[in-house]
Amino acid sequence: MGIIYRLALVLAIIGAINWGLIGLFQFDLVATLFGGQDTLLSRTVYTLVGISGLLCIPLLFRAFEEDEVDTVTNDTRNSNAYTNMNYQTEFGEETEFTEEDRKRARELYTDDK
Repeated sequence: MGIIYRLALVLAIIGAINWGLIGLFQFDLVATLFGGQDTLLSRTVYTLVGISGLLCIPLLFRAFEEDEVDTVTNDTRNSNAYTNMNYQTEFGEETEFTEEDRKRARELYTDDK
């Protein structure tokens, strides 16, 4: 996601928060911060929020593209794919231990007593 879309998303979130405040408490935060609804700065903020809302429209459909869905499903950084979990079921593979592994396991077991 490009910097413009991130900025647009932030402005859309700010606009949504402002609309929530207007709907719940009849309090316009942008107008309060910038001196009323008719000031140039408030109108600029309202315009930027409106444009950012339009820029966020493609983000609605972007998550459903096959490329991104495939990337998410193939992303194994946060999964257990590299931990080689083996629960010793009838379908699991038995791990071959070397003599060094057995020796280390015996040392750990005897240290626990």
